[in-house]
Amino acid sequence: MVRKKGGGHRVSDEAEEDLSHVPLQAILLADSFAQKFRPITLERPKVLLPLVNVPMIEYTLAWLESAGVEEVFVFCCAHAKQVIEYLEKSQWFSQPNFSVTTIESHNSVSAGDALRFIYERNVIHGDFVLISGDTVSNMSLTQALQEHKDRRKKDSDAVMTMVIKTSKPSPITHQSRLGTDELFMAIDPNTKQLLYYEDRAEHMKGTISLDKTLIADHPSISLYNDKQDCYIDICSQEVLSLFTDNFDYQHLRRHFVKGLLVDDIMGYKIFTHEIHSSYAARIDNYRSYDIISKDVIQRWTYPLVPDVQFFGNAATKLERQGMYRGSDVAQSRYAQIGPFTVIGSRTSIGNNTTISNSVIGEGCTIGSNVSIEGSYVWNNVTIEDGCKLKEAIVCDGVVLKSGATLEPGVVVSFKVIIGEQFVIPAYSKVSLLPQPIKQDSDEELEYADEGSGTVETPSITSLADKELKFKSPETPHWSTSELGTSGSFYIWSLDEGGLEEEWRHSVAHIPEDKLAALLQAAENDLDVTAQDGNVLPPSGELDTHTNSENSEDDLDDLKDDSVYFEREVEATFLRAVHENVEVDNVILEVNSLRLSYNMSFVDCAGAIFYSIMKLALETPHNSTSELQRNAVNAITTWQKLLKHYLQSIDEEIEVILKYEEMCLESAKEFAPLFAQILHLLYDKDILPEEAILSWASEKEGADDTDKVFLKQAEPFIQWLNEASEEEED
Repeated sequence: MVRKKGGGHRVSDEAEEDLSHVPLQAILLADSFAQKFRPITLERPKVLLPLVNVPMIEYTLAWLESAGVEEVFVFCCAHAKQVIEYLEKSQWFSQPNFSVTTIESHNSVSAGDALRFIYERNVIHGDFVLISGDTVSNMSLTQALQEHKDRRKKDSDAVMTMVIKTSKPSPITHQSRLGTDELFMAIDPNTKQLLYYEDRAEHMKGTISLDKTLIADHPSISLYNDKQDCYIDICSQEVLSLFTDNFDYQHLRRHFVKGLLVDDIMGYKIFTHEIHSSYAARIDNYRSYDIISKDVIQRWTYPLVPDVQFFGNAATKLERQGMYRGSDVAQSRYAQIGPFTVIGSRTSIGNNTTISNSVIGEGCTIGSNVSIEGSYVWNNVTIEDGCKLKEAIVCDGVVLKSGATLEPGVVVSFKVIIGEQFVIPAYSKVSLLPQPIKQDSDEELEYADEGSGTVETPSITSLADKELKFKSPETPHWSTSELGTSGSFYIWSLDEGGLEEEWRHSVAHIPEDKLAALLQAAENDLDVTAQDGNVLPPSGELDTHTNSENSEDDLDDLKDDSVYFEREVEATFLRAVHENVEVDNVILEVNSLRLSYNMSFVDCAGAIFYSIMKLALETPHNSTSELQRNAVNAITTWQKLLKHYLQSIDEEIEVILKYEEMCLESAKEFAPLFAQILHLLYDKDILPEEAILSWASEKEGADDTDKVFLKQAEPFIQWLNEASEEEED
């Protein structure tokens, strides 16, 4: 490492004044330097792949403009000409007070190379935002920028501010909801300085090692495993010079961030800025592609949503239950379009076809008796009669002949033709191109296209000219005769251990058997670690000082965890309702949350009952009798789920207490129906006589204000008592 430039002196007022006049700049990396979206990215750059029918880069540019950035430098490497030609034809080159400039390089194989190349161009003149073109956000930069500038005034070594967000990982898969690895961070709670960063938690078995000097230098350290790295960084100019001075810095996090954190000579510092109500996430793999697509559809990314016009998206109308419809859609009256579905313009849909929780692109032709569930169908795709797609991705120009089936997790790349009645096995990747072998051991290396820049499928010859070698004997090749119809394609083979990687990062739900096995392993680990006080808890925050002064904060944290847990359970339940998820799978997901938040069956029972009743409340109704009917339907449909968590009388009484709480606070419309719903729960064998009478007995000594619902249910309670006495006689 070379000698540090400039030392650690305070930035002068004159210099700060000059910096204040520099327009806010951003570096947008239009290359992911990774292979997670192959085979698709062999033919089109990742930033131009559609996210809810809009190229990913449009979301990033729209956010940068809204956040007050004035100059954006788009770094292009893989398929550079495609990106440049797209931007030249877009409206971004003609926006007032928002300049977009492309920088092209064909020799960069990492983010580090990209930043070194930009440094040589001498285009960055002050603090800048560093972001990749696959990031979606609606956060305001104002506070984070001000914090960064204020720190820089006091300490020129504060070179970077990382944006983070709370996101509890699954204790089963050790992944975030975006499919990324569990992340451990150590942060100074007073200064927000980042002290430790480790994103390979699955190898760490729940323990971390901190340098003694950290504890000596920082009176308090908070440890987290529930933070999500949003990959939005506010950087000083020194960041670019650090990459230039250190050629071993290739990866932004693995090399640069960790390099600064362990270097005790140079003294550079990284800080964090946590967002709460805003949205920020990066599309890292197919699972995060699926999750972020759903977040866009469910409007967490507002105003970057399908029915709000921004550059790159077409006019789309929002209809009931989160269904979006483009212009000139031809839909048969007998076709069924489910909730949280997007239908692109000029698409036709045939008789008795069902589409749910899916995104359909523009200009698609979908035949009759087709089933599409949880899938992403891009532009100009033809799906003939009787096809079935579940949790799959289908790229532009693909043709599925009649009766073809795509099993969960399948990715079909551009212009592939799948023959009649042909079944593509789960997690397969299908392409017109044979499977390439790695050029070298660098896992971040991505193929860089110097071709025409069009989106057309490149020839095998042109790819080979770029020294990209292909597997041939091992890769199944399906010819015309084998398909029975026109067309041929390659199904890529999985490397050793590749199947596990696929189901962890796929758009498909994790298979039930895998989830059950992981859950059992997690519960076994929890039993072991509960006996050892020197390991991290399943989630949350640890502080180096645990004394009486922190007791109130600990109680607040427990209360916050309960609130977050209830929200997560409700979100999981609503997903199950809208996506027709099996009850057994919902139980697995709720159990995962229970372990993650360290909650009990009592907490689960209350949260699930709350979710069921809230569903009934939010189902349209015009009278109390209609609300009661909604409640009957919801409880009847989901009674198996609720019963699973009623393991003892404690959970059963919790359901009654939760219902009381709802009637008094969050769902007062249910108050007149308290006795009827209590009777219903008894009739459905959800709540036994013993639990109801115990609740009533506990209420006897309460104040009159706390006995409102006991009095309402008095006839029913009396009837239960009399019935109990008759049985004894």
